[in-house]
This record gives sequence, C-alpha cells and structure tokens, in this order.
Amino acid sequence: MDGVVTAILGGGQGERLWPLTRNRAKPAVPLAGKFRLIDVPVSNSLHAGIDRVFVLTQFNSASLHRHIAETYRFDHFRGGFVSILAAEQTLENRDWYQGTADAVRQNLARLDESGARDVLILSGDQLYLMDLRAMVALHRERGADLTVAVSAVPRAQAKGLGVVRADRSGRIGEFVEKPEEDAVLDRFAADPETVRALGGKGGAGTVLASMGIYVFRRDVLHQLLDGNAAADFGKEVIPGAIPSRRAFAFLHEGYWRDIGTIPAFHEASLDLTRPLPPLNLYSPDFPIYTHPRFLPGAKVNRCQVEQSILCEGSIISDSRISNSIVGIRAVVREGCALESTILMGARALEPGGTLGLGRNCELRNAIVDLDAHIGEGSRLVNEKGVQDATAENHCIRGGIIVVPRGATLPPGTVL
Repeated sequence: MDGVVTAILGGGQGERLWPLTRNRAKPAVPLAGKFRLIDVPVSNSLHAGIDRVFVLTQFNSASLHRHIAETYRFDHFRGGFVSILAAEQTLENRDWYQGTADAVRQNLARLDESGARDVLILSGDQLYLMDLRAMVALHRERGADLTVAVSAVPRAQAKGLGVVRADRSGRIGEFVEKPEEDAVLDRFAADPETVRALGGKGGAGTVLASMGIYVFRRDVLHQLLDGNAAADFGKEVIPGAIPSRRAFAFLHEGYWRDIGTIPAFHEASLDLTRPLPPLNLYSPDFPIYTHPRFLPGAKVNRCQVEQSILCEGSIISDSRISNSIVGIRAVVREGCALESTILMGARALEPGGTLGLGRNCELRNAIVDLDAHIGEGSRLVNEKGVQDATAENHCIRGGIIVVPRGATLPPGTVL
C-alpha cells in the first residue's frame, strides 16, 4: 500500500446537518459519544496500511484541524501523515471547491508530490468498516483505471444515490447519479447471479449503489480532471469515463450508512447501542482511532440503564437511560429520563458547573450538542410531532429535537 495516497472529501457547508455544523466542519461532528466522523474514513485507511491521508475541506475547519493535529501523530521514521487541505486561493485558481471532483482537481499537485500510483478517495460523512486493502488489490489485479465501491441497496433507497450496472466480471457498463425514473431503475436492477459473482450473497430486489468511495490510477485521475470544468465525480466524471476507461465495481457486503442529515445521523448513532450493533465498534482487530483522553470511567449512581453507551468522564445520578448515548464529560442530574437521545457531553470537566442536564429533565428523540445546558424540569419530547422548526436555542429536523453547541434552555422548557 506504499503506492497509495488517500483523499477524504470533507464535504461542503453541511447544511443538512445544521445546527451540528454551525460551528464545525461536517467531518468534525461528534459520533458515538467519543469519536468524530472523520475518524471513520481515517481509521479505514490506516487499517489498510495507507498512512498518507489528505482531508479536503473548506468550511469551519478550525476544530477539525485541531482534532487531527491532536489525534494522528506518526513517528519520524514512518513518513505517514493526516493533513488538512483547506480551500485556498492560488495564482491559478481563486474559487472555492465547486464539488467533489473540483476539490480533488485543485489539489492534484499535492497528490502528485506523494508519487503515489493510485489515489483512494473517501467520503467524510459515512459510517462503515471496510477492507480497503482488498479493494485496492482487486483494482490492480483487474488493471482498472478506476474502481467504484458499491453496496446492494433496496430499490426504494436508490433514487438518492448513484447507481451502477455491472457485468459478472465487475466491469461497469453504466452509471447514473440519483435516478428519478422507474424505467432507469428497472434497467439497473441487480442480477442475483452478478451479485454472487462479485462476492455477494444474492441481490433480488436490490440495486448496486455507489458508496462514493473510489480508487483511481493517478495518471487517469489527471486525464479525467485536467482541462475541463467537471465539478462532481458522481454526476460528471465517472459517467463520462465509463465508455472509454476500464471501470470496475468492488462490492462491499457490510454495514454502510450515509449520515448527511439529522434523522440519518440520529438513527445511525442509535444503531450503535443495539445489543448486536450492525457496526462493531468493539472489534480488537478494527478499532476506530480518535483523540486519546485521560478521563476517569463513567460514574453511575443509582441508575437504570438499558441498551445505551456511557462514555468516560460522564456522571449520571438517579436517572433512567434507554437506547441513548451519553458522551464524554456529560452530566445527567437526579430524576432525568433519556430515551433515544444523544447527549454529546462537554469539552472540559466542570465540577459543580451548570453544563449538562438539570434535575428532572425528560428527553426523547433528541440530540444535545457539546457544552449545552438543559434547565431543571425541562421536557424535550416533541409531543406535537413537529417535523421542522427553528428557534434561537433549538431546532427540530425530521421530528428530532436538536440543541446546538453551547446553547442554554431555561428551566421548565417544554418542546
């Protein structure tokens, strides 16, 4: 894997994840109580033996830069790095990144400096564990110009994704981004024999969807991006490359979720609290790397806890926690009840302070960002079933209540 360099697409402004992205880049959003979204693609890359990683971003990158600088440190003899490439003005270009392909185009010179044979392109807002080493190896074995990671998804989900039609050798014959017409989906219906030939288990009623994970030969990437204005890989670059290039599909059979919206983020996060979660964060062979913290274990005083994740440094007293995540340094005071809630915690310990939940609070289907305070006796349960609303110190997206970072809700608040 010495001949591979990784480029992680940090995404745009992250409007669909607002207000979690109000003060941070999308890859810096906390995940599972103690990680950040960026830790997922970086860990996948490192487990494949690919330790030269660029993260391409342009919005609110300060906290992301700090997290990466504090987390990913390599020894002087290894030569590995995880480095931010924020959008910048140059003599050749004065524009922001216009899309996924344009972001890579503007950084081709940095990728060239690595001398890599292949460029692995990952997304910064997905949740998955994947054998990227196998993907690169198959890409080289086939003599591919580009390889697209695909997942067999139900037809109903395919309209929001790029879809792939491949033969039994894996060769891609057609690629369409976010098809709307049923006739197009009929054409892309996965053949079970093809899915099995690619290493899957079946495929009836499914469509092969692009995961937004690609391997390009570096010289081919140059040829596809140089001298044109194509801004997006899924909409322009890959569909245009298929007729003249050797494009192949790599089938991923494991768990994969795009968590670009508040409801998707909420659901994917709480999936991790299941007794047998679809993504195993406890595997000793495939850990998710993150910033090491020197914190005591969670302190739990006279509580009822069911199917939940409690992170280090948290203090929970006389409360009921169900199907929820209590993040680092979170404080849950007496009489609280949390159900299907993500409490992200705090950036610093505050003994005797006001952060966290006051006494006798009830939260259901909620996300409370870092350093927020919910006043005593508050009920955040969305009894009226509001789907979308925006206020100064909270919002509702897809029925999920979100309290932004550093916000304060006064005692007795009812939402």
